[in-house]
Amino acid sequence: MGKIVGIDLGTTNSVVAVMEGGKPVVIANVEGSRTTPSMVAFGKDSERLIGEFARRQAVLNPQNTFFSIKRYVGRKYSELTPESKRVPYTIRRGQDDNVRIKCPRLEDREFAPEEISAMILRKLAEEASRYLGETVTGAVLTVPAYFNDAQRQATRDAGRIAGLEIKRVLNEPTAASLAYGLENRGPQMVMVFDLGGGTFDVSILKIGNGVFEVQATSGDTQLGGNDFDSVIVDWLADRFFDDEKIDLRRDRQSLQRLNEAAEKAKIELSGLPDTNISLPFITATEDGPKHLDANLSRGEFESLCQSLVNRLRGPVEQAMRDAGLRSYDIDEVVLVGGSTRIPLVQRVVRQLIDKEPNQNVNPDEVVAVGAAVQAGISAGEVTDLLLLDVTPLTVGLETIGGVMKPVIPRNTTIPVRRSDIFSTSDSNQSQVEVHVLQGERQLAEHNKSLGRFQLRGIPPAPRGVPQIQVAFDVDANGILQVTAVDKYTGREQSITVQGAASISEAEVNKMIRDAEQFADTDRNRRQRIDKRNQAQDLITKCDRRLREVTLDYGPQFARDLRQEIEQLTRDLRDSVARDDDRQIDLDFANLQDALYDLNREVAAARDEFYDDDDFLELPSLNSIKDTVSKGISKGVEAVTGRSSNTTTTRRPATRYDDNTFDDWDDDDW
Repeated sequence: MGKIVGIDLGTTNSVVAVMEGGKPVVIANVEGSRTTPSMVAFGKDSERLIGEFARRQAVLNPQNTFFSIKRYVGRKYSELTPESKRVPYTIRRGQDDNVRIKCPRLEDREFAPEEISAMILRKLAEEASRYLGETVTGAVLTVPAYFNDAQRQATRDAGRIAGLEIKRVLNEPTAASLAYGLENRGPQMVMVFDLGGGTFDVSILKIGNGVFEVQATSGDTQLGGNDFDSVIVDWLADRFFDDEKIDLRRDRQSLQRLNEAAEKAKIELSGLPDTNISLPFITATEDGPKHLDANLSRGEFESLCQSLVNRLRGPVEQAMRDAGLRSYDIDEVVLVGGSTRIPLVQRVVRQLIDKEPNQNVNPDEVVAVGAAVQAGISAGEVTDLLLLDVTPLTVGLETIGGVMKPVIPRNTTIPVRRSDIFSTSDSNQSQVEVHVLQGERQLAEHNKSLGRFQLRGIPPAPRGVPQIQVAFDVDANGILQVTAVDKYTGREQSITVQGAASISEAEVNKMIRDAEQFADTDRNRRQRIDKRNQAQDLITKCDRRLREVTLDYGPQFARDLRQEIEQLTRDLRDSVARDDDRQIDLDFANLQDALYDLNREVAAARDEFYDDDDFLELPSLNSIKDTVSKGISKGVEAVTGRSSNTTTTRRPATRYDDNTFDDWDDDDW
């Protein structure tokens, strides 16, 4: 069995670590650096360059140098924003709306983001093998806490493409807490504030006696240090455009130089009050070469970044609310990710938590160190630690009327298995569609579709009679599997959520915010849907009762009242079809009253029949029914071990429509 390592596959940089002698060790690459740029390039003669070698030639080879790939893993092309597609290389829409990266150096070969990520993972595994003197076969990979199922599965796929057995997919803030907890064993409540190159996560954990229990998590999958770089890029490009009427962002090489200069300026402004940005020969015109020279102060940089900083506040406040905590309940705030070195970010943390952040851990390496600890747990080298993570978002099913039925709420400890009983929405329905959703809204159309599958071969039965048990399994990696079983026939169908359309930055955060801001709207629409479902149930009940009365008492019994019920049933159907809420209420009440009157006449006829003195005194029909019902219930419990009473909901009927964005074509440069 080979060695298991921990890998932090970052947007900007990646790190690999391993347990040695009971302690985690960060492994330096062949260039002597403990962090490896998450970049892949194809140079002259199609030579593949990874890490620092790829970075060095990026300006001269922008079309064949790929970076920030983590932002595209597990996502659909239609989900990408124009800003996320503004890179010097070409991003294309592939089959099934998948993201593809075009490489002109390889005759326009197109790579999936997972393939590029796999190249970086393989490089890190080879560095670890070189250091250890033995082959690395397994790894614990870290992902942002707010990564959804498709993104987690895509990350696992990248590991498999790299030839690694993925032992665990671990949330980055949770990994950081493991590293922090190694040296701080006392009981405490810890907030991990993780602002990396491309993602932002906040997790709150209760740590004590070797147990790491996540209380709540929140984040933004499209906010990170790259966005702070982009602010500087836009500032520089706009200034240059004002002076020269040339947009440097339209030229690949100029854009790559702007990106590198912006990152350098951001880093310098973390330690200096101002910085000079000088880019000679940034472009050329008929009048000759053009140069860019600008001075940027820290104050001006912070002013430019104010909108980004405001986006940091929401996830922190959301995590605190979900955990039921106040700022004074937090004992320590651990800063993770290179972007937490920005002074403005640190000030925001102090304002939100009213506490000085703990800076005793290396923000660039702490996630990989925690992943190495988890690798040690997987290999049996570490035995005194227990990690309890949570689901970031609620998962559930679409039911009749387009309503989402939650099955596993967000911030539920994983691994977890939950199930519920559903049924058919139409009589004699032979199949149902199981539509899996993720999000916090009450209506399915406002949540994210994770996948659909069909359960077929259901025996003919009245509406609501079949019992379909749907089970949700979320493993320790946060990956979801859904299984549906017809309890009568035993037919089973399942789906592992993978490669499905995933959640963009706007969608993830909008789900929770909208659930709070539009709660009243959702509630009203939910009530309207419930009203129509109740109307349909009453119509079905009346139709069934009319048939029973005809069979038991003949076609002439209560003829006028039965005709009235038939007409009221038609009226209620028409009101539902017209979507007339007021008329639905009126027709519903009238039909209920008429059905009540019919039942009274049936009861009176039955009593008159049994009052005849010529008949022996017999037990009432209700008592007979009760006795039979109890006997049946006992029989069911004896055979199945379960009560025969079951609550059912119904089959989904709506579709999810993806948002789309315009392609960013070569002609736009």
